[in-house]
Amino acid sequence: MLEIPFCTLNFPCPYLQGKSARNEYIFVKNASYSYNSNLVTHGYRRFGNYFQKPICAGCDECKSLRVDARNFKFSKSHRRVYKKNEKTTLGFSAPILDGEHLELFEIYHNYMSEKKGWPRQNITPEKYYEIYVEGYGNFGKEISYYDEFDRLICVDLIDIVEDGISSIYCYYDPYRSDLSLGKFSLLKQIEIAKKFNLRWIYLGYAVRECPSLKYKFDYQPYQILSSYTDPQEPSLWE
Repeated sequence: MLEIPFCTLNFPCPYLQGKSARNEYIFVKNASYSYNSNLVTHGYRRFGNYFQKPICAGCDECKSLRVDARNFKFSKSHRRVYKKNEKTTLGFSAPILDGEHLELFEIYHNYMSEKKGWPRQNITPEKYYEIYVEGYGNFGKEISYYDEFDRLICVDLIDIVEDGISSIYCYYDPYRSDLSLGKFSLLKQIEIAKKFNLRWIYLGYAVRECPSLKYKFDYQPYQILSSYTDPQEPSLWE
């Protein structure tokens, strides 16, 4: 297993206007299941062969959050989301790269760029592979969602770790707002974790002042990583 640590220079924060950000990275070739699990519990997020966490000076607004799937209770509103998706079917596989995935990814990001001001992403097959497919090892999975016409409408990329599920990235057809696909995909993660007795859903970073990330605080009970400790030390969640 090859490890190369490095960090970025400061760059404009993508979550909070007027702030700067900085990330620590570890490039890992052939990460093992236990190695990936350990980094996830210490607040790292995996994209391809790269693991990252924030090291922003003077700011700790990015909160690593994990939902307690074992004690999560489905509400009436959650059941309504399930009812909306009675005709939605699921596939479970290793991460996939094809034209259908690239097209859906582009539709999603173009919509978010126009509606929410996200920076545009010019995705290529090579870039998609590097970020969302490469490095999946024996832990990276994809949950694919299809409508009643067998059209791909949502892709949820996850890692299975020792004590739960790590959410990597989810994108979906924004013109199927009737299905609440973002909520549905997260609820399915919780359902899967319950089924296989996995306690935690690692949701990455929650930021209260960022509209795209503050929703994570709504899924209770949850724990917050109290500090970004060294991966050789115990992780501190509370």
